[in-house]
Amino acid sequence: MKLSGSTVLVTGVGAGNLGHHFVEQLIERGASRVYATARRPETVDAPGSEVLQLDLTDRDSIAAAAARARDVNVLINNASVFAAGLTFTGGDRDVIRRSFDTNVYGTLDMVRAFAPILAANGGGAVLNVLSSAAWATSDGINVYAASKAALWSMTKGLRSELSTQGTHVSSLVFGMASTPALKAFAEAVAGPGTLDAMMTDPAVIVRRALDGLESGHAEILADRLAVDAKAALSGDGPSVYAALTGE
Repeated sequence: MKLSGSTVLVTGVGAGNLGHHFVEQLIERGASRVYATARRPETVDAPGSEVLQLDLTDRDSIAAAAARARDVNVLINNASVFAAGLTFTGGDRDVIRRSFDTNVYGTLDMVRAFAPILAANGGGAVLNVLSSAAWATSDGINVYAASKAALWSMTKGLRSELSTQGTHVSSLVFGMASTPALKAFAEAVAGPGTLDAMMTDPAVIVRRALDGLESGHAEILADRLAVDAKAALSGDGPSVYAALTGE
């Protein structure tokens, strides 16, 4: 899948986050058009892109974006929500539901809305942004991890289903990117600088993601945490996020 000349829609674009880097690097790689979408479009600073409002929990918002962006041949599902410290047993049920409504059902609704568009434009590709927390969780991120585990499984199913229309479905898995939000969370739970060595520059993660997408990889492991987490699935080793809880 060559990104030069492609038309790409990226969800969840915000200041300094992965979505911002996706938009920036797609433009650098010669994408003909990049739609940068966000629930609050006024916060998007992405020169060279076309900014659209998009709320993954609102099907009308998704339908409006699909009606506007009918030339898309690459869909990057980056948007997600994360509620630090949320637990299954004591957490607000509405917040738990919102996590799944955004991270799982919102992504599914995006794929359902754009799959016919991708098919009409030659097949194209879908990239779902996951997390190694789907494979190795820790107290404080259990709900987020479960939503990403569900998305991982769903992505595998979508890969099979959409292959019949020529759409390549890939997943990006990473552990910790040094985005403003993730750095703030890491410092809150482990102290300033404690987890810096575990974090990867978001620009590097996005570069690896786009390289993998262009190479046709089904699953892109973008940092050491992702590699270790997947390897640990077949063993009994400690969680790769042990440093978060001092295990």
